[in-house]
Amino acid sequence: MALTSTVRRFEVELSDSDRGVYDSLDLRVAQHPSESERYLVARLLARALEHGEGVEFSRGLAVGEEPALWQHDLRGDLQAWIEVGTPSTDRLHKASKSGARIVVYSWKAPEQLAREIVEQSVHHGDRIEIYVLEQALLDAIVATVDRNNRWELAISGGTLYLTVAGRSFEGIVRRLPPATA
Repeated sequence: MALTSTVRRFEVELSDSDRGVYDSLDLRVAQHPSESERYLVARLLARALEHGEGVEFSRGLAVGEEPALWQHDLRGDLQAWIEVGTPSTDRLHKASKSGARIVVYSWKAPEQLAREIVEQSVHHGDRIEIYVLEQALLDAIVATVDRNNRWELAISGGTLYLTVAGRSFEGIVRRLPPATA
């Protein structure tokens, strides 16, 4: 018997002063049986950091050809391909040929990923945006994840301020310089 996804609800009060984005999000997130809680939290943070018109979760792990998140315009054209974790350079190479903005939110060896992008001559590798999430922050947030979650997330100066059930978390989201030869 196949395991089924766990549906989790996240109500997020988002206040991103860096981008001038203020919104209330009510997200239903299907957590694939093979998806770790750390990956789930990173996916949620990436979703909030990229929040905008047309940004949504893809079918993700259930469909290997799709990113964790993507953004489409009103015509359905792909605007952004957003990966979470450490995608292969082959995957990034293929995605970068779509003409969309390519973004990666990673916590495990992001500098190595940036080097591999250059070494393997990934198409438009210098345009791929890599953001570093702190692993300790992700792990601390994981301990609060339940079926129903209420987050207050403020972003200012590249720093995340998250409040979950009276507990406060703080961490920096750092962008790596573009990968160049």
